[in-house]
This record gives sequence, structure tokens and C-alpha cells, in this order.
Amino acid sequence: MLGEERDRLLEEMPQGVQLKTQVFHDDTKTIINPVDSEDLSFAWTINPYRGCEHGCIYCYARPGHEYLGLSSGLDFETKIYAKHNAAELLRKELARPTWTGEPIMMSGVTDPYQPIEQDLEITRECLKVMVECGQAVSIITKSKLVLRDMDLLVKLNALGAVKVAVSLTTLDLKVAQVMEPRASSPAARLEAMRELSRAGIPVAVMTAPIVPNINDHEIPALLEAAAGAGATSAGYVLLRLPHQIKAIFLEWVERNFPGRAAHVENLIRETRNGEMYNSAWFTRQRGQGAYADQIAATFKVFARRYGLDKPRAAIDTRAFVRPRRDRGQMDLF
Repeated sequence: MLGEERDRLLEEMPQGVQLKTQVFHDDTKTIINPVDSEDLSFAWTINPYRGCEHGCIYCYARPGHEYLGLSSGLDFETKIYAKHNAAELLRKELARPTWTGEPIMMSGVTDPYQPIEQDLEITRECLKVMVECGQAVSIITKSKLVLRDMDLLVKLNALGAVKVAVSLTTLDLKVAQVMEPRASSPAARLEAMRELSRAGIPVAVMTAPIVPNINDHEIPALLEAAAGAGATSAGYVLLRLPHQIKAIFLEWVERNFPGRAAHVENLIRETRNGEMYNSAWFTRQRGQGAYADQIAATFKVFARRYGLDKPRAAIDTRAFVRPRRDRGQMDLF
């Protein structure tokens, strides 16, 4: 079955054709999503987009596009559903009596600063609402575009209500170009960390995912570079390949690293008890077995060496106030 899926994906990929991004309206009725995952540190997310132009080959969110009747391959990268009314929905949901200002993660699935955000500014409009309400937010991105919203992030940081994590998977530009083809370059991500840190905004680095025999050897260098750019904490996630991503990823390895493909697959299986994936809580993020333990130990040693092992300060939620019922009048109740 895996081979058949891989063959189908190969036929789907055009040779030498530059595909344009298509943007569709996502008519979602809610924007703050509850998270029911025991191994995640956040309980609420906002996802301004479904699908992601960055085209990261390993992205665990790819299968979600199949619920839309689209493919988890090229469709995920080129047919993006944008929640144009996200800020309006956010304002309404923050005004509910049941909402008490808990921290929100932006985004839990696809990148809030993917390229189309430059024009659509959906993430920026959501942040404007959060500034108005003092709503605490954590952001994770692999895009330098986050710096565009520095004015809003500084205002939230004055309330202790923002943190930013930058995903840094490799320092090798050639690897980055094939693994995360439309994301910011490694140098640009380090620059984003530096600028955020200079502004006093807490910055974490996520060396995620760690891909066996592709970027695992870079853990020390990634942590050193991130610490030098001002990151104060770090995390990692082992490569996750749920559902159809297995076929997409293995085809990519065979095409870009043909001499390593068999070894990559064997190491993945070694961390997943012989399978390509294990969805159990905590195990899905870290894997198991000797090789997974080696990655964990390496990360721990070098995170400590570069001062990235300190507990992260809790984000402050005390500034939250409900939004005005409309932009022109103060709420009377």
C-alpha cells in the first residue's frame, strides 16, 4: 500500500513546472480551537490558514487537506484556505463570558507567517485584537515575516503576554531548500531571533523535527547558533510521519538523498519499534529505543552547554480584558 501511494505521488508531481498558490476562503465559524493532547504544553490554538506554502516535506499537518477532498502532497502546498474573518471571530470569542484569557498558541498546525500572510495580514489582524485585549499568545514560525509585526509584539511583551519560538531545522542552505523550500533561510531565521531578542521578546528555538541521518548531527550547531542569536530556551521533536506523510517523505528522501534512503528509513523504524510511526502520547514526540535516547541525550548536553535548558517563564495572563462590544463604544456591562 505504501508503494502504491508513493507511485501515485510521483505521478502527481509535475516536472519543471512552477505552480501558483491558489487561495480559497475558509468559512469557519470558530477560531479558538481547544487542544486535547497530553504531550503538548498549550490548551488553545488559532490557525489562520489551512495548508501551508512553505512546503516542508515532513509536515504532520499534510493529511488534514484530505478532509477537504484535496491531496496531502502538492494541494497542501498550493491550495491554501484562508480564514479572512479570523480577527472578527477572535473578537467575538474573547468577549464570551466563559473565556478567561488563557494563553493561545498561534499556530498549532500551519505557519501563521507563511508567504501569503504578507498580503492577507490575517495573523496581524488577530494580533491587533490580542493587543487590545491583553490576550496572551505564543507564536511559532519559521518565517522572518514575524518581524513585520514587531510593533504589536512589543506592546504584548510590555504586558508579559507574548513568546515567540522560531523553528530551526538545519544551518545547511541546500538542505533547507529541499526540505523547507519556501520557508525563510536559516540565516533569516537567526536574524529574526536576534531582532526579537534585542527587542526584549522571549525567544525559544525549536530544532524540529530532528530527521534521522539528515539533520540529527546538527543538534549541537543548531543550539549554539540559536543561543548566539538570543534564544533563551530550546525544544525538539523527533520526525513524525502519520498517515500518508510516510510515502511523501520516503519518496523525497530517495529523490534527494538516494545514498541515505535505506539508512534513514531504518533509523526511523528503530525509533518507532519497527514501524514508521507511533501515535502514542509522548512517544510520538520523542520516539523510543537506543537511537531516540541518543538524540535526547545529545540535545540535553548541548542545551545545557549553551544555556538553553532553563525552565521557560510562564506567560502572563493578568492583563486580559474583554474587547469592546464594537470599536466605537465602550462596553457598558
